[in-house]
Amino acid sequence: MSLDALTRSGPSVESEQRRSPAWLSIGSLAIGGFAIGTTEFVSMGVLPQIAADVHATIPAAGHLITAYALGVVVGAPMLAMLGARLARKTQLLLLICGIAVGNLLSALAPSYDTLLVARFLSGLPHGAYFGVGGVVAASLVAPERRGRAMSNMMLGLTIANIVGVPISTLLGQSLGWRSTYWAVTVIAAVTAIAIARNVPYVPAHDGANIRSELTALRRMQVWLTLITGAIGFGGFFAVYSYITPTLTEVSHYKLVAVPIVLSLFGVGMTIGNVVGGRLADWSIPGAIYIGLSSVIATLLVFTHTAHSLIAAGATVFVLGGTGSLMIPALQTRLMDAAHHGQNLAGSLNHSALNLANALGAFLGGLVIAQGYGYTAPAVVGAALATGGIGVFTVAVLTARRTQRAAPSLG
Repeated sequence: MSLDALTRSGPSVESEQRRSPAWLSIGSLAIGGFAIGTTEFVSMGVLPQIAADVHATIPAAGHLITAYALGVVVGAPMLAMLGARLARKTQLLLLICGIAVGNLLSALAPSYDTLLVARFLSGLPHGAYFGVGGVVAASLVAPERRGRAMSNMMLGLTIANIVGVPISTLLGQSLGWRSTYWAVTVIAAVTAIAIARNVPYVPAHDGANIRSELTALRRMQVWLTLITGAIGFGGFFAVYSYITPTLTEVSHYKLVAVPIVLSLFGVGMTIGNVVGGRLADWSIPGAIYIGLSSVIATLLVFTHTAHSLIAAGATVFVLGGTGSLMIPALQTRLMDAAHHGQNLAGSLNHSALNLANALGAFLGGLVIAQGYGYTAPAVVGAALATGGIGVFTVAVLTARRTQRAAPSLG
């Protein structure tokens, strides 16, 4: 029996949809986002512990974050194309199982080198999961509510920064950093059960194959939107990748207080994600411009507020909100631009965002290693976000010039 047959067995699609309303199906997908958000960001919360245990410097430990991000960059297009002919539910189940295995390997890694490989493998299913999940979430609601559906699916990722990352950080500080990856393995297993139970069988579209997915890459608007995310979002990660040492060394937080600040960051991300979904339903270009401009302003302010205990915490909260504002809009714009390559385009959005993660972590670590201090990444980040605005402006102007030949993406 094929994998698709296994996911199709049991109640019919119609009865499954009646039994599982859209909010429950999207909520089940959000649990996977919670697992992914926890594993993506918790490394930053326990970075000093990891560095000490595997005998690496803080900048070298930051390469673990880069390795995960590069895994997303590579895995998103590869897995989206390989799974093009599979039913969406089958893809989601395989991807969440891959996330569980990657984190299990991270928990068991005996050295820095093996942990580096494990983090790369952990990132492989990340983008494809959100890409396929976004297509499924959008298919369950009316067209005018797609932005909100995708932001609701992404709530798991943002809530992870309120609950998952702070708790896992405390867990890592008390029981060792490996316990954080064990926790993600368990959450991924729970997600697999929820998806199997609540997500309806959604077949691949007629004629779906690797070639049809690759048609997305022929579209200039897809590339310009991806570059916007890769450069613009890099500014966010330039700071957040090193948030724990910044808070302890510059803001003078005690290590035990860092999870509280990370929780504030997660609250900001959740609020920004919800607002971003509504902004995307109002105006996709507007949401992206507002998001990038807000990131620039927040990062520049952080170069000053990082030296104050209270002001630093407040700015981290705002950074979480501004950073997540544009994600639903980027995802929706890519799906509109891709036509029959929606799986690939939606997955590539997370490749772009994690390329931003890798770029931000690398450049942030570079200026720290050069002795410019822990506030220097905020300046680098503001420059990257400004570059993102420039690229997106080119995208908007190009779309306007070609709107007679193709539907406007604005």
